Amino acid sequence: MFRPFLRYYQIIIAFLVIIISLIGMVRFKRLGEMSRLEVHDYYFHVFQLVFFLSLGFFIVRWAFNLWKEYQTLKNDKNEAELMLLKSKIDPHFFFNTLNNLYGLAIEKSDQAPEVILKLSEIMRYTIYEGEHKYVTLKKEIEYLKQYLEIHKLRYKKQVDICFEQKIDNDQVKIAPLMFIILLENAVKHGVESLACSAYININLTVVENEVCFEIENNFKSRTEKVAGIGLKNLRRRLQLLYPKRHELLMISRETVYKAILKIKI
Repeated sequence: MFRPFLRYYQIIIAFLVIIISLIGMVRFKRLGEMSRLEVHDYYFHVFQLVFFLSLGFFIVRWAFNLWKEYQTLKNDKNEAELMLLKSKIDPHFFFNTLNNLYGLAIEKSDQAPEVILKLSEIMRYTIYEGEHKYVTLKKEIEYLKQYLEIHKLRYKKQVDICFEQKIDNDQVKIAPLMFIILLENAVKHGVESLACSAYININLTVVENEVCFEIENNFKSRTEKVAGIGLKNLRRRLQLLYPKRHELLMISRETVYKAILKIKI
């Protein structure tokens, strides 16, 4: 019953003070005009001061509440946008893996159960860990390793994959699914475009409060420009989660592509 009053009691009190001070101003203004006594002018100025102070408080409090509502709506919008961006992670990998898994099942390959297990672990991480705002770097590394292991199993051709790490503390927190977009691009536009001699070099370092993820791959030379939605989503997520605390560089020369992502945590 009293909750609305308790919630807005400051505004209610300020409003009542405004009304009382306004009545006092009118009353002592009239008395001052009738009696010409300085005391009436004095009380008039006191009520006038109280009126303007209360009005100022009322306006400031109202503006502050509007600002808080705006910030809440903005944060809700950002959270909703982040969830949408996460849901748009390229399904290309899952489709291809399922196709390969079908081929392994037809061949009755001994690798089929291992591929199923690793794929389920990747899907679990994407669905459940991906819901969290932050995860440990250790979990993110294991996710990348599982992704690479599946590719090693599904490719018939030889692919040279090197994953180097220089990490003092793998328990640092980072937003999930940040590196996978760059790795997916290296596989999709690099490894899958080459018949042989494909390679992916990954270097992950953590120095003080900065995480640096570097990935380099070769690709088949082409004239058309590749612009995937994955990179756009990654850039937007970085802007929302690490504003002015990240750097994303893309370097392409002839048949070699390199991406560098730096995040201050």
